[in-house]
Amino acid sequence: MAACTNTTAPSDGGTGTDDDIKIGTLLDVTSWDPAQADIGFDGPYLSAVYDPLVSLNEDSDPVPGLAMSWKYSADRLKLTMELREDVTFSDGEVFDAAAAVRNLEHLKAGVRSGATYANVERFEEVDEDTIALHLKQKDEALLYYMGLGRSWIASPAAIKAETLATQPVGSGPYTFESNTSTPGSEYVFTKRPEHWDDQTYPFATLHVLPIADPTASFNAMLSGQLDVAYANATDIPRAKERGWNVAADVATWVGIQFTDRTGERLKPLGDVRVRRAINHAFDGAAMLESVGQGAGAATNQVFPAGGPVHDPSLDDRYAHDMDQAKKLMADAGYADGFDVTMPMSSIFQPWQPSVEQTLGELGIKVAWKDLSPADYQKNAATYPMFVAVLALDSNPAASMDGRIVSEQWFNPNPSTQDFPEVQKLVDEALDTTGADQLPLIRELNEEITEQAWQSVWYQADNTYFSVEDITVTPITGMMFPTLRFIQRG
Repeated sequence: MAACTNTTAPSDGGTGTDDDIKIGTLLDVTSWDPAQADIGFDGPYLSAVYDPLVSLNEDSDPVPGLAMSWKYSADRLKLTMELREDVTFSDGEVFDAAAAVRNLEHLKAGVRSGATYANVERFEEVDEDTIALHLKQKDEALLYYMGLGRSWIASPAAIKAETLATQPVGSGPYTFESNTSTPGSEYVFTKRPEHWDDQTYPFATLHVLPIADPTASFNAMLSGQLDVAYANATDIPRAKERGWNVAADVATWVGIQFTDRTGERLKPLGDVRVRRAINHAFDGAAMLESVGQGAGAATNQVFPAGGPVHDPSLDDRYAHDMDQAKKLMADAGYADGFDVTMPMSSIFQPWQPSVEQTLGELGIKVAWKDLSPADYQKNAATYPMFVAVLALDSNPAASMDGRIVSEQWFNPNPSTQDFPEVQKLVDEALDTTGADQLPLIRELNEEITEQAWQSVWYQADNTYFSVEDITVTPITGMMFPTLRFIQRG
């Protein structure tokens, strides 16, 4: 809490200054370079200093940013964008088509951002204020990912100088005040005069404070040192007593990720009856209450609860039934279970006892391999199954791509080709666009649920508290919303 001790304000929360806002987010900024940033919790930081080509609205639909409009060719393989003409970067550089193309090339080459542009073959300057993205294949999730945080535009000079990681230079609504900021504790920003999207950003001064402990964030709000905080669901009753606003929506799915659905490394997992047995064995609703503090939705699906693909009728497909789970194990020839090695780190220890006990009841004996949190993401997918907390996407095409089709750190072998009905639905969905995709993605959701693609226990909420006159709009896909979703009112 050292970052929060220099401000005095009313004890009911809020800084007491209309032109000033203090946001307590969970994590420090990973990088100021949009190509290196982990956009999950970087939203408040990056949206302060950069403008995006594409934004999202409250429904997660792409809306104009620096790209005022766009149009696809009839075959959906060329995306033409018309750009704003009245924008300059904080170093005086002019934003134009050349700057946009240089940024997109930088993002495509980025270790973190590159996946967004995997289907883009090249970027073209059509004229001074027009660009075109030429695609190798249709990509219905491209604009969504760009709006989610993968189209922040930086000064080309800063990209060339390779200084962006520590020194942001953008055209965004705020200027980063490095002289009055303390990295790791508090980041201070002042509003730029006459920004083209001035009305979306009502605060003259912005403070973003990374506070890893939600209890510390709650106490900071109690003492008036924060206006907005990433919150712990157990504090919701107390927040409501204080008259604070509470905003929440599903953000992650929690459960066991199967990386070996074909049984190549662990033969039992290649039998759908074993995967179904593991699904039936876990009481997701009870785990949501005991570990997830009741903040979320009990479901076994990876498409967000309440979204256009999620099917409530499938939520009972794997109702907790240990007898049925044991029968499935016996039918598959594993009545006595089997041995498995799974990774573990401190982040996932709250679920470890339940996993060990539940799998143990099926005769599945777990040998745990302890990893540091940093090594877990690098190495967890080298095991045939692991405890996972994985981000959701609000866009159906992005969910299909990121959770089922494409290689990801948590899904290095999507294996759709080994499941003919899954592959058929994927191919049909990829051949369609827009609203025509939805029925096919719904069928795909049902099929991967039947195939027990993973063992989802529940979807967990992200929760945010804000003082009475500030509202936060959660966006599934953003672990912490960008500044356009933090408003007065």
